[in-house]
Amino acid sequence: METAIALPVLENYVQLSDRELDDRIARAKATLGARLVILGHHYQRDEVVKFADYRGDSLKLSQLAANRTEADYIVFCGVHFMAEAADILRAEHQVVILPDMNAGCSMADMAELEQVEVAWEQLSRVTPATMVPVTYINSTAAIKAFVGRRRGAVCTSSNARKVMEWAFTQGEKGLFLPDEHLGRNTGYRMGIPLEQMVVWDPHQELGGLTEQQIRSAKMILWKGHCSVHQRFLPQHVEKVRQTYPGIRVIAHPECRWDVCQLADEVGSTEFIIRRVSESPPGSQWAVATEIHLVNRLAQEYPDRRVISLDDCGCLCSTMYRISPQHLCWTLESLVAGHVVNRVQVDSETRQWARQALDRMLAIR
Repeated sequence: METAIALPVLENYVQLSDRELDDRIARAKATLGARLVILGHHYQRDEVVKFADYRGDSLKLSQLAANRTEADYIVFCGVHFMAEAADILRAEHQVVILPDMNAGCSMADMAELEQVEVAWEQLSRVTPATMVPVTYINSTAAIKAFVGRRRGAVCTSSNARKVMEWAFTQGEKGLFLPDEHLGRNTGYRMGIPLEQMVVWDPHQELGGLTEQQIRSAKMILWKGHCSVHQRFLPQHVEKVRQTYPGIRVIAHPECRWDVCQLADEVGSTEFIIRRVSESPPGSQWAVATEIHLVNRLAQEYPDRRVISLDDCGCLCSTMYRISPQHLCWTLESLVAGHVVNRVQVDSETRQWARQALDRMLAIR
């Protein structure tokens, strides 16, 4: 009988050597066999992601896991909203597990359901225009469900433009959650002037906006950001071009607007990987995204120069919480018949969030 148990004291695992951890993780994984699928996000540390059956972004991984119907256990080496997305898309018999429940996402936490409900009510009172909410996949299940209830959709960094174009066929204004930078970069590429994109600050009265600003805006951007991507600055672009003449700067669209304007190319994590992998030997890339991915690309393509745009390196500290110790404990607990750290979205939230995801998937 499988039971849910509380977080253990991990001293026994902390004492293990790297070799012992690797051996025990591999042994537990082999014991569980086809009943287990391990997902590793691109930003995960190497000593964990090497055990993943699949690597990718959060949506891709969730879809792959849901299609592995022989697997009973989905162990997501990522952060909490990613595990929620997997639980929304999973088959009914599958269980989603996050090795460390403290692995959260600061961006997702910047849009709380109560704040968004208040904003929606105030915006609806100020403007008669039809609004369509769009939420980035990097949001909580509760926010996805909020969007689903109001006939909006989820987007990813790679399809944000398509989803926003769809939204403007459904209404006159878009409310974009929770990353203002992805929203602004997307809107600008669609030809929306910067002055028609305003930022709603949930900590200020009426979002810190005037009623006229709200009525004139085409897009209302939530005041939120990725703590990793926001660290990249225009001066980093200037410095790397001076240091490495001819280098190409490629930025994730969660970066600031002015950084993306200075970059040679802007695209999702999958886009960045593809561009570097398809570039000829001798190519030079300064990459504005999380350092684990940058370092992995540098290792996989040693005939190319691949460096971080910021030489200090930008680490996703919450993703880093998933350690080999947590993974080992998680898998050995499953072998012993215990489900630990299950992530389970309630049925109503799951239903509405799934509608928002399905709308995105239907957009071509």
